[in-house]
Amino acid sequence: MTASTSSHTPVRVTVTGAAGNIAYSLLWRIAAGDVFGPEQPVHLTLLEIPDAVRAAEGTAMELADSALPLLHGVDVRDDQRAAFEGVNAAFLVGAKPRGKGESRSDMLEANGKIFLEQGAAINAGAAEDVRVLVVGNPANTNAYITYKAAGDIPRDRFNALMRLDHNRALSMLGQKLGASPAEFSKVAVWGNHSDTQFPDITYATLRGERLADQVDRDWYTGEFIPRVAKRGGEIIEVRGKSSAASAASAAVDHMRDWVHGTDGRWVTAAVPSASEYGVDEGLVFGYPVVGRDGAWEIVEGLEIDEFQRPRIDANIEALRGEAEVANRLF
Repeated sequence: MTASTSSHTPVRVTVTGAAGNIAYSLLWRIAAGDVFGPEQPVHLTLLEIPDAVRAAEGTAMELADSALPLLHGVDVRDDQRAAFEGVNAAFLVGAKPRGKGESRSDMLEANGKIFLEQGAAINAGAAEDVRVLVVGNPANTNAYITYKAAGDIPRDRFNALMRLDHNRALSMLGQKLGASPAEFSKVAVWGNHSDTQFPDITYATLRGERLADQVDRDWYTGEFIPRVAKRGGEIIEVRGKSSAASAASAAVDHMRDWVHGTDGRWVTAAVPSASEYGVDEGLVFGYPVVGRDGAWEIVEGLEIDEFQRPRIDANIEALRGEAEVANRLF
């Protein structure tokens, strides 16, 4: 799998939920070259449900009015097969939120049908080098459903977004220690994009020094870990709306590093497991990864201690339960 197509041929990018707030922050970043590079043209396809097509058409008009040099075309679609025809990269942003009185199982089943259909459409028409990033929640299990529905495409082409959790962890550490996020290395977030996720500083360094020696243990376990996991809820409480711009920024970071690599730097991505670190084979699980040659490599050979193991296991158990619900769709 190569890092990119020719700079003379536009990369075809499909964004679902294109009339929503995350997409509104994401589309201009893609069109400006922040994902595929400053010389790589792109062609955008905006996919929406029929009731939201007109709003997506307004977004397409604004993109056109921006006169972005790399943007070689914008289509608006409500037909999934047409939207994913020839696609090189897909950001699956649109998802049904959890409704009042609904259980998590209800939400999983409702979203499962959406992502099952999108996986089938991607399978039918995507380009050979397609990369799919699932942003819509529950992202890990939606990605699991999508790759299972796209059985002819290698499953490592399907990821879920946990870069937002990674970025949140770096930001909170930086605020605590008066450092730039760029000064930290080897921070990881294990597991599920949910309350069970485990932001881990066991291997991390700040300016080359062991990070665990620079933070208070009580702060790390009692405030940092739960606050990273629940940051989305905190933003809703303060802002009155869910994270949008930060989620879009994380999606840009994820796809850019997937395409261009990380120069050996650790980041977090939720990828289909091949049983690394005791995770059930096939679950889409957050791991420390390195981007290299257009693909993710899970950081292997790490020693897992008695503090880490139960926190990783809690995520395995949660995702195992979600997969049981998702498997009823097949």
